[in-house]
Amino acid sequence: MTLDVCEIFYGIQGESTYQGMPCVFVRLSGCNLRCRWCDTHYAYGKGLTMSIQEIVNKAGDFGCPIVEITGGEPLLQAQTPALVNALLDIGLLVLVETNGSMDISRVDSRCIRIVDIKCPSSGMADHNDFNNFARMTKNDELKFVIADRQDYEFARQRVRLLEFEGYGINAIHFSPVFGELDPKTLAEWILQDRLEVRMHLQIHKVIWDKDARGV
Repeated sequence: MTLDVCEIFYGIQGESTYQGMPCVFVRLSGCNLRCRWCDTHYAYGKGLTMSIQEIVNKAGDFGCPIVEITGGEPLLQAQTPALVNALLDIGLLVLVETNGSMDISRVDSRCIRIVDIKCPSSGMADHNDFNNFARMTKNDELKFVIADRQDYEFARQRVRLLEFEGYGINAIHFSPVFGELDPKTLAEWILQDRLEVRMHLQIHKVIWDKDARGV
């Protein structure tokens, strides 16, 4: 069983409740969306074909207990669930970041599934699979990447609906599009509305260059 891999690297977790923690990233190739503000265009094309065991060995070489499988869109590849299971079975904490357009129930719920709901400014909001809300567990996390007030209103409405419907989700993140929305502005909106969400910045872009790869 093989997967198409863009890159595997050791860095700092920047976009989840594990923000700031050392983490091994397995970035799989290919994506079904083309978000306007995407910062990983280089993952669209074909990467290196690797077996699941080769990926597990490479990830294990870093000696880090946290691994994130990301993309591109990792759930496009048929063998991604098997990779998740292989990493879980050797005792690693596994995060899977998905773009919100694919059915997350294909992935073992022992991992932490981070679902990135696309806001209007992405140009991809019509691709959201909102049925994923019912598939999420209290281990899972939601992320909204926000570029402007319209995005914020969209995200706020979704959060209010989630509260009303009583879905159990571990954390909801609001993240400003880097270089477009002033974090202070987003913070003020969140405070004004008393939303129970986590605001986060992409700290890897603060530490390293915003266009740096493999960090």
